[in-house]
Amino acid sequence: MKRIVVLGGGESGVGAAVLAKKQGFEVFLSDLSEIKPEYKLLLDKYEIAREEKQHSEELILNADEVIKSPGIPDKAPLIKKLHAQRTPIISEIEFAGRYTKAKMICITGSNGKTTTTMLVYHILKNAGLNVGLAGNVGQSLALQVANDSFDYYVVELSSFQLDGMTEFKADIAILLNITPDHLDRYDYNFQNYVDSKFRITQNQKVEDAFIFWENDPVIKAELAKRNIQSTLYPFAIERSEKTKAFIENDELIFQSLKSLFTMPTKELALKGMHNTYNSMAAGLAASIVNVRKESIRQSLQDFQGVEHRLEYVATVKNVRFINDSKATNVNSCWYALQSMKTPVILILGGTDKGNDYSEIEELVIANVKGLIFMGLDNSPLHKFFDGKITNIIDVQSMEDAVKTAYKMANEGETVLLSPCCASFDLFKNYEDRGNQFKNCVRNL
Repeated sequence: MKRIVVLGGGESGVGAAVLAKKQGFEVFLSDLSEIKPEYKLLLDKYEIAREEKQHSEELILNADEVIKSPGIPDKAPLIKKLHAQRTPIISEIEFAGRYTKAKMICITGSNGKTTTTMLVYHILKNAGLNVGLAGNVGQSLALQVANDSFDYYVVELSSFQLDGMTEFKADIAILLNITPDHLDRYDYNFQNYVDSKFRITQNQKVEDAFIFWENDPVIKAELAKRNIQSTLYPFAIERSEKTKAFIENDELIFQSLKSLFTMPTKELALKGMHNTYNSMAAGLAASIVNVRKESIRQSLQDFQGVEHRLEYVATVKNVRFINDSKATNVNSCWYALQSMKTPVILILGGTDKGNDYSEIEELVIANVKGLIFMGLDNSPLHKFFDGKITNIIDVQSMEDAVKTAYKMANEGETVLLSPCCASFDLFKNYEDRGNQFKNCVRNL
C-alpha cells in the first residue's frame, strides 16, 4: 500500500490526510508544532496516525510521497533529505486536484488575491452555482474534495502553494499583479518568485482562460518570453485591441467570448483603483462560466469586502481608523496609501522580508505626517525613513501604537495600519494583528 506522509497539521495538512485516508492510502501526519484540538479530533475520527512537536525521520523518510504544508520552506533540513532521496513532494492542492473533476478557478498575485477570490465566490454563489471556496481562504480543498461534491472551486493560491504543483491545472487562471514579496523564500532572486506565480498557467490548453492585468510590467515582460497556450483575457483601465475588461466614459465594460456587458464604475461596491482591477478580474471569470450579466452586476454592487484589507474600523473625534493588517508587503501598502484621501498617520513594522521601501517613498513623503514603527527590530525602517519624515515613534505593542497614532492625528486625518511586513514578531498572524488593532481602537 502506498505510504503518504503529510508534513504540517494545519488546515491544508489535515485536509490532505483525510483525503488520502479516504482514498485508501497508508497515512501518517507529522507537525513540529502542537496540533490544534479541532484538527486532532478530525484526525482521530479518521484514525490517522500522527505526531506533534517533532519530526521522526524513520517515520517520514520511508514515504512514497510527501504532502507538504506551504509554510515549510524547501531549505528545511528534512525537506532537503527528502529531495536528496528523490521522494516526490507535492502541495495539498496538487493532491486534491487528482480526485475531482470540478472546474478550478484559481487566483494568484502579490496583492488583491483574497479580495478577488472572495468576490468570484460571491458572484458564483449568488448565481446559484454549486461552488466551494478553498486555498488560502475557506476550508482546505482536499477536505472539500473528500467530503463534498462541488462543480466549481474558487481557489486562492500563494506562490508557496504553486511551488508544489506540477500536474494540477486551472480551468480559469487569474494573475492580478507581480511585485517583490517573500524574496527570503526565493534566494532573494525576483525571477524565481515570478516563475512561481506563472505556474498558475501550467498545463493550460486553448479551451482554458488566463485573466491578467495587461499593464503590469512584470507580467508583460514574461508573456513576451513564454508560450502561453490558454485563451488570454487581459484587463486594464484603458483598452488596447486585446483588452477584455476596461473603462470608457465611467463605464466598466466586460467583453468575454460570449457576451458584452457594461456597468457604471460608481456602482461598484469596492472603491479604489486596485479594487476596480479586482472587480474586472472577477467579472471576467464569472462571464467565462456563463453567469448572467444581471447576476454579475448585482454581485459587484453588493459585495461586502474582506476583513483586514482596507477595513474601516471607526471614527473617533473625527479621526478615521483603517485596518489593513493584510498588507504584509510594500506593494499592498502602496495600494492602501494611494487610496487615502486625507493626511495619514501610518503604522508600519513587523518581520521584514528583505523589503524595498522606495516603492512607497513618494506617497509617504506626500501624504504621511507621522510614522509609527511597531516591531521587535525597526532598524530597516529607520535606515530608510529617518531624515525623510520628522515625526517617527517606535512602539512595542498594538495598544501603544493606537494610542500614539491617536495623539499624533489631527481631526480629519486617518490612522492607517498597513504594516508592509509579516506579523510573526509580535502577533500570531495578520488576523491577530488586525483584531488587536480593532479592539484597541474601540477602547480609545
